[in-house]
Amino acid sequence: MRLSPVARLVGLVAFCAALGACATTPVQPWERAHLARWDMRWDPDSVQTAMKQHAYFSKEGSSGAIGAAGGGCGCN
Repeated sequence: MRLSPVARLVGLVAFCAALGACATTPVQPWERAHLARWDMRWDPDSVQTAMKQHAYFSKEGSSGAIGAAGGGCGCN
């Protein structure tokens, strides 16, 4: 099975892009403070997120990926 020149070019570009993504040096200790900021977290405000999830899963009485089904009154 022979590949067309376009397929070879696409493969070469993908290979070069994959090599460019390789990191050679780890994060240095003095650089970790920049990554540990509160606004760099997935969930900067955990209380507000918990309240939104509780309201979302209680409002319709539906069950999702988190928690169990409620009665729809928000009292669970």
